[in-house]
Amino acid sequence: MKALRVERLSPDLSGVVLQETDRPAPGEGEVLVRVCAASLNYPDLLMTRGDYQFKPELPFILGMELAGEVVEAPPQSRFRAGDRVRGGAKTGAMAEFAAVPADTLRAVADGLDLDAAAAMGAAYQTAWVGLVELGQLQAGQTVLVHGASGGVGMATCDLARALGATVIAASHRAESLAALSAIGTADHYMLNTGRFREDVSEITKGRLCDLVFDPVGGDVFDESTRCVAFGGKLLVVGFVAGRIPQIAVNIPLIKGFSVVGVRAGEYARRFPDRGARIAEEIDRLAIAGAIHPHIDWILPLAEWQAGFNAMARGEITGKLLIRP
Repeated sequence: MKALRVERLSPDLSGVVLQETDRPAPGEGEVLVRVCAASLNYPDLLMTRGDYQFKPELPFILGMELAGEVVEAPPQSRFRAGDRVRGGAKTGAMAEFAAVPADTLRAVADGLDLDAAAAMGAAYQTAWVGLVELGQLQAGQTVLVHGASGGVGMATCDLARALGATVIAASHRAESLAALSAIGTADHYMLNTGRFREDVSEITKGRLCDLVFDPVGGDVFDESTRCVAFGGKLLVVGFVAGRIPQIAVNIPLIKGFSVVGVRAGEYARRFPDRGARIAEEIDRLAIAGAIHPHIDWILPLAEWQAGFNAMARGEITGKLLIRP
């Protein structure tokens, strides 16, 4: 089978190779899946460089999440050959076949196609954990979403609106905001460069934001501390900007807001019952047409490098899928 393997860590993808390899044999508790679509996530790019907190042993097959059809399952499994599934582990999805732990998979609900299923998992789970589980979002509140053109950012905008929030989509690129506006992603659109608190204040008529969702870090985080309403939450999701910011604790004390770390995958691992409930709620909203995963590109596996480079440049609006 063809698979996208990291042979060595590199800053420029030179250590990543598309090659023929043996089809994996599922181990105990694993299901063999024919991959129909693999979703590209920012951690996939980071893992090619060794910059992600999870550092798999070399060599490894890239890809955190997939959607596909079960080829082989053990007799005691809840899955059978032909079942449509989505999910995945931290590696292995960007190949024609993947051996996946059964407990990381769930059935694709009737009414969802496999592309939407592949695009929906990690991004919407992160959005839900941040907004609902940790942020305790209520209808009528205002949410500022940084990195709004990325897969997680767009999912967060989409989910927040479905739950009745007013959404401000923010990006450092004017062309990304234009694309989001054309899609109708949010209620308001804002450049998050320089001092953007005044823009937030104008949009919210001085009230500021109940939740700020920040996968960017750096200067964006620094200025976001000025944009949270009293009693609000600043949700720390990642550091795409590169710099991990610091905050003096007197700032959240005086301004009366909380800084909350969002690790959606770890949340689901520590609280599996809640993780299953989150997945069910996301499926329910998708089937009802309340949320709409936005797929920007679908590439064959042979064109993987174009997709990874586009992600590195921040040129993807929503999700990119790779079809083995």
